[in-house]
Amino acid sequence: MADLPLGAAWRRSWLWPWLALAALLLAPGVAPAAERIGEAGLRVALQLEPPILDPTAGAAAPINEIVHGNLFEGLLGMGEDGEPRPRLALDWDVAPDGLSYHFRLRPGVRFHDGTPFDAEVARFALERARAPGSLNPQRAALDAIARIEVLDPLRLRLVLKRRAGGLLQTLASGALVMVAPASADGNKTAPVGTGPFRFAAWRRGEAVELRRHEGYWGGPAALAWLRYRFIADPSAAYAALMAGDVDLFSNFPAPENLAQFKADPRFVVSAGSSEGETLLVFNQRRAPLDQRLVRRALSHAIDRRALIDGAMFGYGIPIGSHFPPGHAAYVDLTAASAHDPERARALLAEAGLAQGFALQLKLPPTPYARRGGEIIAAQLARVGVRVQLQNLEWSQWMDQVFTRHDFDLSLVVHAEPQDYDIYGRDDYYFGYRSPAFKSLLAQLDEHSDSASRRELLQALQRQLSDDAANGFLFQYPRLLVRKTGLQGLRFNASGSIELGAAQWEASAAASARGPAGGPGSAWREPLANALLAALALGAALLALGLLRRAGVGWLLRRLPSLLLTLALSSALVFALVQLAPGDPARYMLGLNAEDQAVAALREQLGLAAPALQRYGQWLTGLLGGDFGQSYTYRVPVGELVRERLQVSLPLTGYALALALMLALPVGLMAAHARGGRLDALLSGLTQLGIALPSFWLGLLLVLVFAVGLRWVPAGGFAGWDQGLWPGLASLTLPALALALPQAAILSRVLRGALIEVLHEDYLRTARAKGVGAWRALWRHALPNALIPVLTVLGMQCAFLLAGAVIIENLFFLPGLGRLLFQGVVQRDLILVQGVVMLLVAAVVLVSFVVELAYRAADPRLASQGGRP
Repeated sequence: MADLPLGAAWRRSWLWPWLALAALLLAPGVAPAAERIGEAGLRVALQLEPPILDPTAGAAAPINEIVHGNLFEGLLGMGEDGEPRPRLALDWDVAPDGLSYHFRLRPGVRFHDGTPFDAEVARFALERARAPGSLNPQRAALDAIARIEVLDPLRLRLVLKRRAGGLLQTLASGALVMVAPASADGNKTAPVGTGPFRFAAWRRGEAVELRRHEGYWGGPAALAWLRYRFIADPSAAYAALMAGDVDLFSNFPAPENLAQFKADPRFVVSAGSSEGETLLVFNQRRAPLDQRLVRRALSHAIDRRALIDGAMFGYGIPIGSHFPPGHAAYVDLTAASAHDPERARALLAEAGLAQGFALQLKLPPTPYARRGGEIIAAQLARVGVRVQLQNLEWSQWMDQVFTRHDFDLSLVVHAEPQDYDIYGRDDYYFGYRSPAFKSLLAQLDEHSDSASRRELLQALQRQLSDDAANGFLFQYPRLLVRKTGLQGLRFNASGSIELGAAQWEASAAASARGPAGGPGSAWREPLANALLAALALGAALLALGLLRRAGVGWLLRRLPSLLLTLALSSALVFALVQLAPGDPARYMLGLNAEDQAVAALREQLGLAAPALQRYGQWLTGLLGGDFGQSYTYRVPVGELVRERLQVSLPLTGYALALALMLALPVGLMAAHARGGRLDALLSGLTQLGIALPSFWLGLLLVLVFAVGLRWVPAGGFAGWDQGLWPGLASLTLPALALALPQAAILSRVLRGALIEVLHEDYLRTARAKGVGAWRALWRHALPNALIPVLTVLGMQCAFLLAGAVIIENLFFLPGLGRLLFQGVVQRDLILVQGVVMLLVAAVVLVSFVVELAYRAADPRLASQGGRP
C-alpha cells in the first residue's frame, strides 16, 4: 500500500509543541481593557446573566442586580426597610383623598447621552410602562392611574381613578426606572439611564462592563469602572474568588465554602436579608392539604433551624409568614408554627389522619431545594407523612407545578419584592382562597400613610400564618463575599447592590487597578498572530488538497444525501423541541406576571401560531441564513451563535491539537514497546485518562494553576479583541481538561491500529531491507493506520464543539455548549432549534471531512469509489 505524503515538518521532533504549551501556561495573562485603565474599579460576580438590560421590559432578577441604582434610577428609591426614599424626585405630596400624587423633580439631571430629565420624560416613562400590551412587570400595579399631568418642567402629578396605597412602593421598583424617548427602545442591549455608571460593553455569556458617568447629578463615583461576570457553578465561584479574579460575589452560590472565606484575611463575608421567602408550597386544591388542620400539622412538623443548618449551612432567618424580616412592618410569627412533632400528630389525628398518608414533593434544581427536600421528607416522616421526592428541571417545574398545578408539595424561593398580593389570586398555583385576606388587601389600597399601612401589613402576615397558607421556612440569605478594603456598598429592596458610593481603602486601591500585561507581551503578540495566520493558511491548503483528491463526481454523488440528512434533521429537531415542557413566555415574565401579560408576550413571540406554520417560517428563515430572534435575549440567534463560536471553535481546535500532540507519541511508543514494561505503563496511564472525567481534571487544573500558583485566571474569556495571546491563555486550562481524556482514547486506538499493520508484508519487507524499527513504524505503519484514528478524531470534534458544556460552565466560558444549556433551561425554543440545527450541520460536515481524509489516507478508496 502506498504511503501518504505527510511532509517533512510533520515527521520532525515533538519538542516544539511542548515548548509552546509551557509558554502559554507560564505566561502572565493580559487583563481585559476595563481592568487596565489607570483608576481602580470593581470586578463583580453574579450567578446568572441577564437576558436583557432593560428592567422595564423583563422581570429577571439579574437585570436589576446590575442596572437598578447603578445605571438606571426611578423617581423613588426604596430602602432595605421597604420604605420609599427620594431619588429623581426630591419630594412628594399625597392628596387627602388619596387620589392624586404630586412629585417635585430633581433639577440638573441628564441621561448618559445628554438628554435632560424633566417631567415630560417622566410622563413618557410611566405612560410607556402602563400602555396596553406593555410587558412591564409592574403594568398591572399602574392600572389605578387615570392620567399623568406635567405641571411644569420639574413638577409631575399622577391622578388616580381609585386609591392605590402601594403606589409609592411600586414607583420605587426596578421596573419603573426612568427612560428617555430617544433611547428607550434600545435599552435592552445598550441601556441609557441617569445613574452613576453608564453602559460600556456587553460580551454575552462573559461580562457586562459599566464606566463611571462623569456628569452624574450626585457627583462622580469613586470607582472608575464595574465589570460584572457570570459564574453559576459553585466550584467555579469558589475558584474565581480564591484566584483573585473577582472582588465581590453577590449571592454566593456555595454556603458550604463560606467558613473558609471567613478564615481568610483577604475576604469579608456578610449575610443579610433579601426579598426571597423560602416556602414549602401546599397545593390546597388537593386533599388533604385543603384542610387547615393538616397544613398546620405539617408546619409544626418542620424544624426550621435544622433545615437552615442542613440546607444552607446555618445561613438564613426563620420566618412565620410571607414577609421579609428587614421590612419595617415585619412581625415575628415563627412561634405560631414552632417545631412541635407532638402537636403535629395531634392535629393530624383531629383531621382523621392519625394513620398517616403519602404526599409527593416536587423539587426545582436549586441546591437549597434538593438538600432541603431530603431534610423535610425525613422530618415529615416522623409524624407519619410519607414523602416521595421528585427532582425536576426548571422547565418541568414551571410546567407541572406552576402552570398545571400537578403537585402536592414543592420547595421554592419567591424572590420578588413585596409579593404578598399573590395570595389574593384565586388561580395562583398555591390554590389559597381567603375572603379575609382579600379584604385586607383591599384596605391596604385605601391607605397611603405609613402607620396605617404598617398595621394592615402586620394583619396580612397574621392571616397567612393563621391559615397556614404555606409552610413558611426561612428568608433566603443575601450571601456576599468581598475583598477586604472594599467599602460603601448600599443595598436596595429590589435585590441590587448600589455601587455609586463604593470605594477601596488606600491600601487596596492599587491591587484593584488590575494588571497591565506581563513582561515581554509586546513581542509575543505579533508572533502569536503570525502563528495563527500560518495555521489558517495550512488548513486552507489541506482542505483544497483533500477536495481535489476526492474529485467532482464523488462530491456530486454525496451532496444529495447530505441535504436530505439536514432536511430530515430540521423536522426532527423542531418536533422534539416543541414537545419539551414549559412556557417560554411564563419563564421570561416570572412567577408574579399576570395572565394577560403572558398572553401578550406569547403573541409577540409568535407562539400563538400553529406549529406547522412556525416550522415553515423557521425553515424559510434557515434557508435565507436567518436563525430567528431569541425569545430570551431579544437579539438574532445568528448573532448569539456567532459570538459563542468565537470561543467554541478555537477551544475545540485547541483541545484537538493538544490531544494529537499527546496521543501520537504515546501511541507510537506503546506500539514500539508492545508487550514490554513501557507499553504496560503507557496503557495504564491511558486507561486512567479514559476513566477520569473532564470536569474533575478541570477542577484539579484550576486548583493548581489558578488558585495555588495563580499563573492563569480561574476562568472567563479575555476576548479576541484583547489580542490572540490573552484569548489563548484563557482557553489553555479548559483545552487541557478536554484534551487529556481524548488523548487517552486516541492513543489507545492508534496503538491497536499500529500493532495490526505491523504484521503486513510491506513492513516485513522494509525491515528486511534494513529499515529500523522506529523508522518503519513512523514512515510506513503510521500512514496506513490512520483510518481508525481519523474516525475517532471526527467523533471527538463533534463532541467537543457542543459537548463541552460542563467544562464551559466550570471555567465560565461563553461557548456554544453553555448557550445551548441556557436556552434549554430558559425554554428559548427558537435559540435551541437554531443551535441544535447548527450542531447537526457541523456533525454532517465533520463526517464529510473525515470521508475526504479517508480517501486521502487510503488511495484505494479513491480508485474504487468505496468506503472503508
